[in-house]
Amino acid sequence: MGKIGLVAAKYIVHALITTEGTVDRPDVIGAVFGQTEGLLGEELELRELQRNGKIGRIEVNIVTKAGKASGDIIIPSSLDKAETAIIAAALETIQRIGPCNATVKIKQIEDVRTSKRSYVLDRAKELLKEFTDNVLPDSQEMTDEVSNSVRMMELVEYGKDRLAAGPFIDESSDILIVEGRADVINLLKNGIKNGIALNGTSIPQTIVDLCKKKEVTIFVDGDRGGDLIIKELSAVAEIDYIIKAPDGKEVEELTKKEINKALRGKVAPGQEKTEVQKPKKKIERVSTPRKPTVRRTEVKPRAPVRKKSIPQKEAETYKKMLDDLVGTRGAYILDEEANILGKVPTSELKTTIRSLRTGIKTVIFDGEIDLDLLKLAERVKIKNLIAMTSKVSGNPKVNIITKEDL
Repeated sequence: MGKIGLVAAKYIVHALITTEGTVDRPDVIGAVFGQTEGLLGEELELRELQRNGKIGRIEVNIVTKAGKASGDIIIPSSLDKAETAIIAAALETIQRIGPCNATVKIKQIEDVRTSKRSYVLDRAKELLKEFTDNVLPDSQEMTDEVSNSVRMMELVEYGKDRLAAGPFIDESSDILIVEGRADVINLLKNGIKNGIALNGTSIPQTIVDLCKKKEVTIFVDGDRGGDLIIKELSAVAEIDYIIKAPDGKEVEELTKKEINKALRGKVAPGQEKTEVQKPKKKIERVSTPRKPTVRRTEVKPRAPVRKKSIPQKEAETYKKMLDDLVGTRGAYILDEEANILGKVPTSELKTTIRSLRTGIKTVIFDGEIDLDLLKLAERVKIKNLIAMTSKVSGNPKVNIITKEDL
């Protein structure tokens, strides 16, 4: 007797069966063949169709519960649509199975080729993605990759403080002081090779020495932290020009057009506040003798950070977590309920905070709180920064807590 499986069939008839008594699988199959025999004529006789391989193996799944049976009948078919529909309709004429009254209802006639087409479409998408990921990059991607590589090669470590800088610091008569390494990289990306980073709020001696020999422009972020850095540098060195990024923006995220516009709008110290209130005019640089550098020896002491009190229970929890991190160079990120969202290396802390942005209440880490981290914490509304030590002074919006405080 010829058989066809589900794979070879074009259509599959799904029927629901219910009986008023207990029946077995052979009873159902016998009723299917017996009660449809002679109903549809010789050409659609089920036994003959199955013998010729046009109807597949009839599957019956029966479950008996509380003295009644119910289940499914599945019939694969390689007939055409009309013939398959006639076979399906014939099943609904079955009224008895064995000694029990029964009801058969067609649930659906499934087109197997539709399922295959869906599989082909999904698989084609996967194959195309794999192909796209593995092929060579286009010319623009190659150009960008090479350019990025060259910019990273141009980045140098300058002076005894090993500050991130462009390659033209020594050759250039003027320098551009920025806040961090990422700012220097963005300047290099846009063709400016005389930038150098402070790497923190405390002014390195390398920067102080350069300010004695070079024409100095300081280029800071457009936030309160940028103002603090200008004050810090002005206290220990002479600044020739000041540039601030647009409000709320950082130097590292400025486009080439925004950088050039900022450079054209640089102002002398003391004029940066008034310049905001009126349109800036293009400044014609006139060569004039440099004024002798006056080194300021008296520096105002930093104002101590005003700390907010935290509940005793929270303080104990934070102290335990900080003790766990000692020597690991790791960081815990906590939510509003003091649950740990994750543990990351301190080298990846800022990147992780930028990616999460919301839902962070407290950051605890094995390291020192600097101005860059403080500014980032203020932007994403973190409430507590807890670390071994802190460089931050004044009255920040974020609660600064050190190991000594705990």
